[in-house]
Amino acid sequence: MKWQERITVDPQVCHGSACIRGTRVMVSVVMDNLADGLGREEILASYPSLESKDIEASIAYAAELTRERFVPLVPGQI
Repeated sequence: MKWQERITVDPQVCHGSACIRGTRVMVSVVMDNLADGLGREEILASYPSLESKDIEASIAYAAELTRERFVPLVPGQI
């Protein structure tokens, strides 16, 4: 899976947030839905312009970000 084939960043679309190509559905929205426990089919039903591969690309993009950046955690805090 090459996420670059499905994820775009355009300053004119959604203020430059990463989006699924050809849509205004932000990768962060897909990831938030997954984090909230929604299944692939639920996400696809909510966003009919998406395909299953778009969800896979969003996950791959998020994984790439975690290799490049991190959020500092404070010991003892959840």
